[in-house]
Amino acid sequence: MSHWWRFSGPGELIFGCGCLSELGELIERHHWSYVLVVSDRKLAEVGITDRVVAACRPAHRVDVFDRGRPEPPISLATELADLVAVEQPDVLIGVGGGSNIDLAKSAALLARYGAPIDNYLGDSKVPGPILPVIGVPTTAGTGSEVSCAAVLTDEAKRMKVAILSRYLRPVAAVVDPELTRSCPPRVTGDAGIDALAHAIEAYTAIDYRDFTPEEPTVYQGAFPMTDLLAEKAIELIGRYLVRAYQNGDDMEAREGMALAATLAGLAFSNACVGIVHAMEYPVGGAVHCSHGCGNGILLPHAMRFNLEARRERFARIAHLLGAAGPDTPVNEAAEAAIAAVEKLRDAVGIPARLREVGVKREQLNEFAVKAYAIQRVIRLNPRPVRGQDLLAIYQAAY
Repeated sequence: MSHWWRFSGPGELIFGCGCLSELGELIERHHWSYVLVVSDRKLAEVGITDRVVAACRPAHRVDVFDRGRPEPPISLATELADLVAVEQPDVLIGVGGGSNIDLAKSAALLARYGAPIDNYLGDSKVPGPILPVIGVPTTAGTGSEVSCAAVLTDEAKRMKVAILSRYLRPVAAVVDPELTRSCPPRVTGDAGIDALAHAIEAYTAIDYRDFTPEEPTVYQGAFPMTDLLAEKAIELIGRYLVRAYQNGDDMEAREGMALAATLAGLAFSNACVGIVHAMEYPVGGAVHCSHGCGNGILLPHAMRFNLEARRERFARIAHLLGAAGPDTPVNEAAEAAIAAVEKLRDAVGIPARLREVGVKREQLNEFAVKAYAIQRVIRLNPRPVRGQDLLAIYQAAY
């Protein structure tokens, strides 16, 4: 039994509409003269990359790597790391969704400590500080700008893989909701449900006092600080996600979702994620649906599995989402939480079934085996999990 908990986040968090302008002061304060911006071509087309480059004006040199892509493969991280090792920028700025920020983190790691990336996969295997990274999100979902994780795709194994380390937390996160204005509805919906999965899994995780890991880990289970962050994130998502999805120019909703994603990122990266994420990794690696889409399909089914272990917390989730009142009985409210998540999923256009994103029934057994191997998160699920349980959840979601 653990009698203490530890909370960590990025070295600095700057939040609010227009705060991108603070990027120059940040660069000047740290005496960084050469900046490498890690972006993608879509962000270049809508002008966001240029806005970030302009905000880096105190730097003497600013270069752009604009070949980021969704669910980046290990090979791309290695290619970027080789560039970083040769050019030696002072800081990398990951601009975009979690994929670009994770790409920057991974390259900053590899450039300092060398390949192969297999040396660092899993929990707490990074030997020390990486090159400085700043996270500048343009979506409201992954929380990578504040988290200790980087997720890549192992194309050979058709599987998403993760690096978890406190050393991966960015030295700063600059969260300007204005940058999410151009985010299209589909990405807005997928990212928002991803943030909801982060918050719910952190909130319903095993209690930190019941978690006694045998090896170093970034995860601790739920504790009071993560509970506060997750509750606020769930409330904000219930209030603003559909509005942001329906009207990208609704800046009140955009700001609310940006805050929700950041809070959820702080919550899960200290508490943990659970079976939803473990189960999504093989799905996303096989059919290349977005991480948020895969999580959205699986989340209600995982909640159904965990219901008996977390009825009171599920009831609280229902209250936070506006799906139950103060007098609603606990069992009824807990059920209402699952229905409310399904309603949100449907409202933002995420499919209800795995087969709708290309999954074949014959893949489910393999998925269950791969997901069960991700014990770093399976072990923090509030209800004990067997491989056959994961298969049953996949079948229910199919």
